Amino acid sequence: MEKSLATAAYWIGILSTVIALVTRGLALVGIFAFSPSVIGKANPVSYRTFLEGAVLFFLMAIASGILASSKERKV
Repeated sequence: MEKSLATAAYWIGILSTVIALVTRGLALVGIFAFSPSVIGKANPVSYRTFLEGAVLFFLMAIASGILASSKERKV
């Protein structure tokens, strides 16, 4: 169970990182609507949302991987 959770969290983290990079790149050139500030108002969804999600999923993948390896060593 922990191995599948670690794998899924890793790939979701990779996907979130790619989305964050793409949205940040598009926001830099002014194409994407999810820029951090649109006409003085804060936008609730920005590239930072995806970046923070990626960090969360990577940490979950690391924790699940450590738990899985510690359970294998006990056996």
